[in-house]
Amino acid sequence: MLLGLLLAAAAVLPKSCTSTSSDCTEWIKPPGQASRILVYRTYPLETKNESITRAIVFVHGVLRDADNHFRTAVAAAFLAGALDDTIIVAPRFASNSGVPGNEVGNCPDALAADEANWVCETQRPDTWRTGGAAIGNGRLSSFDFMDQILRQLARKEIFPNLKTIVVAGHSAGGQFVIRYEMLNQVHDHLGIPVSYLVANPSSYAYVDNLRPTPSAFLATISGSTQDGPASPAFLPYTDAKNCTGYDVWPYGLKGRPSYASALTDEQITKQLVDRPVTYLLGEADVLPLGLFDTSCPAIAQGTTRLGRGLAFHRYVNENLHAHHRAIVVPFCSHSQRCMFTSDVVLPLLFPK
Repeated sequence: MLLGLLLAAAAVLPKSCTSTSSDCTEWIKPPGQASRILVYRTYPLETKNESITRAIVFVHGVLRDADNHFRTAVAAAFLAGALDDTIIVAPRFASNSGVPGNEVGNCPDALAADEANWVCETQRPDTWRTGGAAIGNGRLSSFDFMDQILRQLARKEIFPNLKTIVVAGHSAGGQFVIRYEMLNQVHDHLGIPVSYLVANPSSYAYVDNLRPTPSAFLATISGSTQDGPASPAFLPYTDAKNCTGYDVWPYGLKGRPSYASALTDEQITKQLVDRPVTYLLGEADVLPLGLFDTSCPAIAQGTTRLGRGLAFHRYVNENLHAHHRAIVVPFCSHSQRCMFTSDVVLPLLFPK
């Protein structure tokens, strides 16, 4: 009798959806909007599920390969033994815009009916990865869709036992996550703690005119020394005359478009400081791979992704008095699979 009841209960427990077929996808759209984006997810977002205690939202990189990032997050959950109590959501910010023949600016995605279309060129301030508006709808940003994903996850009537949400992204997805962290206005109103994992982005948004000096990078290299008194790690940017965009969005706070313009500089700085952020940096991510940002405003932040990340972490903690964490992931270069399935990152995604 008892065995029968246990077998019956097991039969009705929801099973995780771990393929990248259409069965593991659904559409998200903010209230009152016709535009929508596709998400891959391990469990339906509209079906009550008492087993879920953790949610991970994983944002893809510049190739907009949400399916590949979904596979990585599923692999990480499998390694951690967390598929049964974790919902994974991987949104796709598709683009059918750009410059034909230009590797950086050409994004030839096939769009479904009403699927939102995003700017993908790397040298613009209004791309999907920096909270830019959908093409043809200046009032709907990529960050509005992330707001909606978090609101749907936080519904007690659907996921009554959800305890935490992690928003993570790698490369261009890391650019998305760090800027979303500092700008969004849903963080404090969900009723569920949200943390942010920022992995190997090419650039960050500094909130003032300070930029790292050589001393900032020397301090990040084990065993490095310098002669004489230590110079400041951060100073007002000395080449502002020649690099006029160094403090313009998405590298600084000037000229913020769309969603990014709703808050004051002071509000953005406070949110950047107050919210829990961990920077995940590949130990070997020191080469210009994966459409590395070599623009003047990006070079003002450092010459490698590893250096830029360590410097920004030091900047927010020392200059803004945040309590963010930085973890250098051994042996990893610019690889989301290496980063998010590593032994040092799994406990961050799936804490016991």
